[in-house]
Amino acid sequence: MIKVDVSNNLHGIEQDIREACEKSGRSPEEVKLIAVTKYVTIERAKEAVENGIKDLGENRPEGLLEKKNAIGDEATWHFIGTLQSRKVKEIIDVVDYIHSLDRMSLAKEINKRASRVIDCFVQVNTSGEESKHGLEPSEVSEFIDKLVDYPNIRVAGLMTMAPNIEDETELRNYFRKLKELRDEISNRHLSHAPCMFLSMGMSNDYKIAIEEGATHIRIGTKLVGAELKR
Repeated sequence: MIKVDVSNNLHGIEQDIREACEKSGRSPEEVKLIAVTKYVTIERAKEAVENGIKDLGENRPEGLLEKKNAIGDEATWHFIGTLQSRKVKEIIDVVDYIHSLDRMSLAKEINKRASRVIDCFVQVNTSGEESKHGLEPSEVSEFIDKLVDYPNIRVAGLMTMAPNIEDETELRNYFRKLKELRDEISNRHLSHAPCMFLSMGMSNDYKIAIEEGATHIRIGTKLVGAELKR
């Protein structure tokens, strides 16, 4: 097993965040680092928390519940994967943010099961890839308007997953498109959709995402490694 130095990895990522923010005239305080722990053990997730990382991301209900039971409220919990409507009831009482709201049937189930307001990111497919989940950019505004009927949902922001490509210009276009959409929504000052945040950027593209306005970056292998089978 390859030794992973979470502390050293974190130091490097924090340096990257500072440099990207300096380059784009932002403050590093504006960027929240989410450690994606879906491929690591509870022990590795605990190591991340012990190194000061307070936001953990999981993409399966089982993984989130397992780590939440072990770590508890020491971390803020982000569900970052595709969420099946039938699985909502399993996580709704323990999750802090859902990053993958992409259809009305899911919104209905979240609203029905939640006993409090849940902060959600609306997932947008800015690249148009068929393999990616998310709304088309042209569908976002109408979708968010309809969410006014679901009082247990607050649209905290928008989320996208860019393709795993080397073309920096193309990546910037996908991130920029999400920021433009976010600005359009937030400028409407909707009480149910303040839409302040941008969840975008992963291990291979987070520096570019920060330069284009990311407020939440989701980093797994580059930070905590990958101990478990994918």
